[in-house]
Amino acid sequence: MIQLNPEFLKKNGKPEFVVLPYEEFLLLQELLADLEDLQDLRQAKLTDKDEPAVSLAEAKKRLNLP
Repeated sequence: MIQLNPEFLKKNGKPEFVVLPYEEFLLLQELLADLEDLQDLRQAKLTDKDEPAVSLAEAKKRLNLP
């Protein structure tokens, strides 16, 4: 888990905004992108669960890869 050091900005005494160090923001952005990719992969696996599988060797052969 990453360590966050937020600064809270208040409006009328209530938290309104959060300011993060830039490096922490970039880490959060990367983690969110990874999470979205994982969710997309899981959804694709569910959607295609009844489709026939293709081995890596067969996929390489079909794509003319070494």
